[in-house]
Formats: sequence, structure tokens, C-alpha cells
Amino acid sequence: MAYILGIESSCDDTSAAVLHDTLLLSNVMASQDVHKKYGGVVPELASRAHQQNIVPVVSQALEIAGIGVGDIDAIAFTRGPGLLGSLLVGTSFAKGLSLATKAPLIEVNHLTGHVLSHFIDTVSANGAETGTGIVRVRKPEFPFLCLLVSGGHTQILKVNAPLWFEILGQTIDDAVGEAFDKGAKLLGLEYPGGPHIDRLAREGDPQRFAFARPHINGLDFSFSGVKTSFLYFLRDRQAEDPHFIADNKAHLAAGLQETLIDILMEKVIRAVKSTGINRVALAGGVSANSGLRNRMVMEAKKRHWDIFIPPLSFTTDNAAMIAVTGYYKWLEGRTAGLDIVPVTRSSLMSER
Repeated sequence: MAYILGIESSCDDTSAAVLHDTLLLSNVMASQDVHKKYGGVVPELASRAHQQNIVPVVSQALEIAGIGVGDIDAIAFTRGPGLLGSLLVGTSFAKGLSLATKAPLIEVNHLTGHVLSHFIDTVSANGAETGTGIVRVRKPEFPFLCLLVSGGHTQILKVNAPLWFEILGQTIDDAVGEAFDKGAKLLGLEYPGGPHIDRLAREGDPQRFAFARPHINGLDFSFSGVKTSFLYFLRDRQAEDPHFIADNKAHLAAGLQETLIDILMEKVIRAVKSTGINRVALAGGVSANSGLRNRMVMEAKKRHWDIFIPPLSFTTDNAAMIAVTGYYKWLEGRTAGLDIVPVTRSSLMSER
């Protein structure tokens, strides 16, 4: 039995969480609205905000969990990938707290955290009526496939064990989350654009406009062509009608979203067929997209998959996923030294 403190600071959200083994006791987050007016995350501003937020966020997480710093058995922190300045704040704080408490450090790959978010247990709101109140989530059996989709990564993984991954396919250029955000920017939507595309797409006709779809062999992805097709389509139509985007914004959002989801699902279907594994999980920030979640459910019913879709609270960057990864590494005695440094670029590779 162990209390694991998780710290996440890879981009623009400062988060801290406490887990008792896999049971989530607290998950606190401080977001940064300052980046909206710049149309993207400004690294310097992000790191400064992390410095302001990390102490109160960690303090609140411990308070909600009902433990003190002396009760912490291990401190898990995001080593990367992410923004260097942001990662340095979380890494430095974790080191300082480790020195003060003697709790060992555990470095976590941010992407591993997204995958293992499916293994976080929670406490139900009506705990008094349900005995313990603990909700043991339905966890995927190993091996399973995972579609990991975010602003910086798009991968199909075979997950053999909590810390044993195989990359079956990945993007050869842009990530799907970037395609959503760039498309949103072309439509004049605020950053982050993905949620705005999702909202507008519900009001539009996804068949009204068609965009280019890449033909990539195997299980790899490509999204740069979709962005280029969308850009040129809008340019040509606006030349004919200056009000084209304003008059068709919902249909354009629906068409773009449908195209991106089709590309993702075509590869997932191919991965299931090639591996014979019908347990499929979704993870990463883009897994919050309602169109993608609905398509996963539809394809699962049609093809008899056993699917695992994370709660919305675990789709965005959060410390609970860092803590649960830290727990599995703690079980194997995988701790880090005080000389550990952040890494800005990292693929999701097996840690066995």
C-alpha cells in the first residue's frame, strides 16, 4: 500500500494528484487562460504561471486527500515530453520535495500516463450508500490496443503490460490534435480550437464538403495533406465568396472532423484485423472529442470490439495519470536520482 503524489507540468496546466495505490484521492488542476489571446501556448508565460501555481496546487491536493507531506511514499513527476520551462518547474519542485521528505522520485513519460489513465480507480459521490464507495473501473485485459491521440502525438499501440508497449503505427508528420487546432485557426476560432470544432461539428453536415485523405501504407498516419487541402479549399471558396467561411462554419467543422476521424478509425480497424486483438482503448487529449468517442462506440458495436473510453476528466493533461504510472513503477522499484533532467521530445516506448 502506498501514497503516490503525482505532479504534471508538461504544458500549460499545473496539476497535482494523490493516489492510494490506484485509488484516486485528489486531482487538482490550475489552468492558464493567458494563452488564448496569443492563439497558442507561450512557453515563457507558461513556465512563470507554473511557478505561481505549483505550491498551492500540491498543497490543495494533499489537503483534499487528507494526508501530510510526511505520508508520501513516492513522488511521480512528468519528465517529458513537453515544454522545457514548464517541465523544469515540475521537476525542480519534485526534487526539492524529495530531498525534504526522503520520498523517492519516479520519472514518468507523459504519454505512458495517458495510456494508464484507464487504470485509475475513483470514489463515487454516493459512497455512503454503496459501502466503500470505491469505483473499480473496468480495466482492459492485456494485451490491448490503444489509440493515443493528442496535440503532439498520434499512435496506435499494443499494450502488453502496464509498462510494456509496442508502437504499431504513428504519424509521419503532424499529430491529429494539431490538425484540429490548425483547422480551427483557419476558421477564425479561438485557441484551443479542438473543442470549438467539436461543438460546431454537431450543428453541421459532415457530407457537405470533402477534403483530401492520405493513402499511407501500414498503420502509420499522415495529417499534413488534410491541413493543406483544407487551407486551399477555404482560399479558393473565399475568393469566390468573401462570406463563405462565416456562412458555412458548422459544415466546414463537421467535414474536417469527419475526415480526421475517418483517418484514425481506418487505421484502428486495420490494427485489430492484423493483430487479432479486439480490446481497444482510447487515450490522450483528442479522446475528449465527442465525434471520435461516438465513432468508437459505433465501430465497437458493429465489429464486436471491447472498448475502453476514459472519463473526460482523464483525457486532458492531469496528475492522476502521472501518479498511477508512478505506482506501477514504484511496484517494480524504478526510482530516479536527483540528477534526472527533463526531456522535451520523447516517443512512447516500452520501459521494460
